[in-house]
Amino acid sequence: MSGTQVHEDHRAEPASIAGTLSVSPPARAVRIARRVAEHLFGPIAAREFGIRYWDSGISESPPGMPPFTIVLNHPAAFRRMFLPPSQLRLGEAYVRGDFDVEGDLESARGLARVLRDRLTEPGTLARVAALLLQSPRADSRSGVAGGHAVRHFGRAHTRRRDAAAIRAHYDVGNDFYSLWLDPRMVYSCGYFTTAGADIETAQRAKLDHICRKLRLRRNDRLLDIGCGWGGLILHAAEHYGARTVGITLSEAQAEWATARAAALGLADRCQVEIRDYREAERLGPFDKVASVGMCEHVGARQLPTYFEHAFACLRAGGLFLNHCIIQGRERAAGRPSARWRSWVWREGAFLHRYVFPDGELPRLAALTRSAIGAGFEVRDVESLREHYVLTLRQWLERLERAAPEAVACVGTGIYRIWRLYMAGSAHGFATGAMGLAQMLLAKPDEHGHTPLPLTRADLYPSGG
Repeated sequence: MSGTQVHEDHRAEPASIAGTLSVSPPARAVRIARRVAEHLFGPIAAREFGIRYWDSGISESPPGMPPFTIVLNHPAAFRRMFLPPSQLRLGEAYVRGDFDVEGDLESARGLARVLRDRLTEPGTLARVAALLLQSPRADSRSGVAGGHAVRHFGRAHTRRRDAAAIRAHYDVGNDFYSLWLDPRMVYSCGYFTTAGADIETAQRAKLDHICRKLRLRRNDRLLDIGCGWGGLILHAAEHYGARTVGITLSEAQAEWATARAAALGLADRCQVEIRDYREAERLGPFDKVASVGMCEHVGARQLPTYFEHAFACLRAGGLFLNHCIIQGRERAAGRPSARWRSWVWREGAFLHRYVFPDGELPRLAALTRSAIGAGFEVRDVESLREHYVLTLRQWLERLERAAPEAVACVGTGIYRIWRLYMAGSAHGFATGAMGLAQMLLAKPDEHGHTPLPLTRADLYPSGG
């Protein structure tokens, strides 16, 4: 074990919140846990992170300062994390407090793929399961302590169920979101003209980028589908003179946006309604339409319907900007090994249950095909993947700094859910597992004309 550190660590550990443990000789419990760690993560010398085994006094870490340390909070932690093995089980164990991550949670999130690959290999799974069955038990408790698992009723992506899914995520509370979003409460990726820009600057730049892409002019009618807390419609009305309408399914968002419009003296130019996107054309026609971070909630089968309704909202010659998180690199989904991993590991199950009920990330090809099928002309597609990495890292840092206030606001469980989801998302964008496509679509007039300039020069007035 040259180059590694295995030492006694006498720092006090917090008591486990996962339940009362059955009696088990401490030395045996540590020995089993360390063998499980070797199967899951390889020998100590090959690891780049530390592991601390509850209050046993045993820690394993590489030389120097590891980017993160996994802290097992009690002898049954591995059993609670991996029996049965799935992404959902692992995420719930973190939220419940069976283990903690000290240090860089985004880096730790990279272990998920390692764990998935090893725990879905039948031989490794059998060996690990045999060890876990020998480890101590903890009281089992349904649900997640302080969490909010979403219960689904009815067929996915009906209007009623979509409304429930949206409210499950966005009605967590305006006070909670305000702790880590920028003052405009913009809940989508910023636009970083420099990597060191703060989140408020990046979000204003993003709103300007969208308005310039739409070639927004004074008195243009702008519809924002899934307007969130109204950041875009307020910005477009205040700085571009547009007459704006935003629709959302979240009452908390609508109330905040309406109050903000009144406070800014924009109530006569900004209207916010609680309305499904399938009813939006009743408010039209519009000169421009935007949808920023809403398409992920639509569902793959509903994409043609989504683009058809957006098309119906626009007058001839109008523009539609669709800003959407997409699936990244192609996966070999048809291979037997990939199907087995999907069945065992349940990729995405944690986010579906606790963060984004019924959310689906489309592929760029599906978005393009559905948009063209609805009658749109694709005029521009820009990837903002790296911008989302920078955004999420700032959100996560702000959330962690505000941890006491966040826990007081929504409880420990929801704080830990959001911390895990943002760290995982940052890792997903950084590694290319997820992407962000900002598409500019046009509805040509009867002569096939679209009122766009010959170049993109007008998008970058300062050469940015």
